[in-house]
Amino acid sequence: MGRDAVIFPEVVAVADALLDPAMAELVWVDSGAGRPRALPADGMFCRRLGERVGRAWLGPLTAADHGGPLIAWMGAVIRQRRGAGGPAGCANDPWWVRREHQPVTMAGQLRVLGKEKRAPGSGTMWRAVVPPEQRALITRTIKSAEGQLLQLRGVQSGPTADVARQLLRNLRHSAVLIENAWKRTALSAANAGVPLEEVAQWAGMSVDVLRNVLTAEADPG
Repeated sequence: MGRDAVIFPEVVAVADALLDPAMAELVWVDSGAGRPRALPADGMFCRRLGERVGRAWLGPLTAADHGGPLIAWMGAVIRQRRGAGGPAGCANDPWWVRREHQPVTMAGQLRVLGKEKRAPGSGTMWRAVVPPEQRALITRTIKSAEGQLLQLRGVQSGPTADVARQLLRNLRHSAVLIENAWKRTALSAANAGVPLEEVAQWAGMSVDVLRNVLTAEADPG
């Protein structure tokens, strides 16, 4: 962590911002306070965070990364104020960090790289044959869908129209994200050499339908 603070001084600036009670108050206001709503992409917290760090792009990026550690911190702050429970194992601790976001030791990274060498056919290792940017897209999309669903905790109170509107909008957004994630996963598996028949079976559709879907996904233009 000390190394990261030296190489990326923004880490220190972000930590300083998160320790500021005024920033937590902005999160609470963005969440709708007593009238729960989905966190806006242009919320006051995200804008102010970008200003404090000197990176105008950081705020919008944070707002869109629903599975990221900053969104998790915001969610914990909101749950604390509302007295709601959080995901299993983390209570409402704003500083609880998912395992995948925790720093990895160099020895651990070397062990992973040693295991992920190419093998013939469908025995190839996922990380060895799927480009990092594709893996990142899949992971980010899944986390975004998860974030949308987590935002629906405790919203089933209030006027029927308000509750139904938020539920339907968030669920629809989650459905679109999940659909994008499975398409990217199927395309990555097919490009990595996994037989299309097997991918189609796992996706629960015919080979012809899957082929058409993947063709459209690979060539959206």
